Amino acid sequence: MKKLETDRLYLREFKKEDWNAVHKYASLEHVSRNQPWGPNTIEETKAFVEEALKDTKNAPRTRYIFAIVLKEHNELIGAVEITIRSVANKSGEIGYIVNPDHWGKGIATEAASMMIGFGFKELELHRIYATCAPGNEGSRKVLEKLGMRFEGRMRDHILLKDGWRDSNLFSILAGEKAL
Repeated sequence: MKKLETDRLYLREFKKEDWNAVHKYASLEHVSRNQPWGPNTIEETKAFVEEALKDTKNAPRTRYIFAIVLKEHNELIGAVEITIRSVANKSGEIGYIVNPDHWGKGIATEAASMMIGFGFKELELHRIYATCAPGNEGSRKVLEKLGMRFEGRMRDHILLKDGWRDSNLFSILAGEKAL
């Protein structure tokens, strides 16, 4: 795999000892509000990192989850992933999560842009999509900055702790202008 990096970030596979940095954000209620997981216990965060490590050994590999690392301090500040949802249709889904200490700084956009490039170039996908909660303006803005198009609202798409929630669907196709 080519190194995925920008001037201020790089993406890398997870390491077992990363659980502590992940737990700093995964244990927070406002970070996990729109997720089917969390707030995580220490055991749940360690299990997530173990799952990410296990995914690296799957053949064929369908899930690539990387730590987002701030170069300046060599600090893990989030995660970004792409999952191949259909090999036959060459489609994948991206997702991202960033420590709230770094929200509003373009980190999610930068990391997701690298994953989109990876998905199109390395994985040879044709379509990459993402979902976000209808009220999650920050995530909506990230997806729009990435050049993803709003396709519509999926009703009762995901079961969260407090019940079913709709999701907004965005996508980008190979050959379309991405960030």
